[in-house]
Amino acid sequence: MSHIKPSGPIDTRALFAPLHQELLLMLRTLAPEDWRRQTRAPQWRVGDIVAHLTDSAVRRLSIERDGHTAVAPDGPIGSPAELTAFLDRLNAEWVAASRRISPRLSIEFLDTVGRQLAALFEGADLHGMATFPVAWAGDAQSATWFDIGREYTERWHHHQQIAEAVGAPLLAGRRWLYPVLDVSMRAVPFAYRNVDAPTTTGVTIEIAGEAGGQWTLVREMAGWRLFTGALEHAAAHIRVDQDLAWRMFFKQRSRDEVLAAMRTGGRADLAQPFAGVLAVMA
Repeated sequence: MSHIKPSGPIDTRALFAPLHQELLLMLRTLAPEDWRRQTRAPQWRVGDIVAHLTDSAVRRLSIERDGHTAVAPDGPIGSPAELTAFLDRLNAEWVAASRRISPRLSIEFLDTVGRQLAALFEGADLHGMATFPVAWAGDAQSATWFDIGREYTERWHHHQQIAEAVGAPLLAGRRWLYPVLDVSMRAVPFAYRNVDAPTTTGVTIEIAGEAGGQWTLVREMAGWRLFTGALEHAAAHIRVDQDLAWRMFFKQRSRDEVLAAMRTGGRADLAQPFAGVLAVMA
């Protein structure tokens, strides 16, 4: 295993401010009809995603910075399905109300809270305990760096949805996409949680492209663990394109589409579960 090392924290704090500015630059070029364009999210148009981004920043600032608890659920969340339903309800309420707001005012609101959110994250202790665990990775408690990284992937993904809907360039360079891929790969051990194999069994995953990299999943006594790098004698090898990878993580490609496109070697039974990895609540 000399070619691999445990996957460590990734610091995305400095990316929020420039990502925010990229989004504002795009939004300020849009015509009124662009705000009504349908996105890949079936229930949301461009303006709805802008509203959602504002809402998620407002909630984060209210809870973490200001100690406001009115947005907490009425009772305990007992399952991932209940958490998804709760978040879907919060999202729908804000988006519905925000359809009364003009594009100009929507941009002004987003600019204000987006800058404050970036400042909140820039001052965060990466190694503390996060307010919100990363549920799609199976965490009951997460380090702050992981929660912030999850937030970065979500805001990057919503930028992509808007850009695709209006025909703007995607943020697919290594600066933007590699952190998305690296954070999203932390969902892989949870996706393999029911896959049995002898200890020391390895599955090496290569994401090809400018923003790609190599990771290896290793079976240990306590379960599967993610490493960076390639394992020479892995039991299975997987190779996917970076565009396919991020679209899979965000549920834009079906399992069958991923299986048809990814290239594998070694044990097929250890490669196939990768096609179902998600880095979103679904």
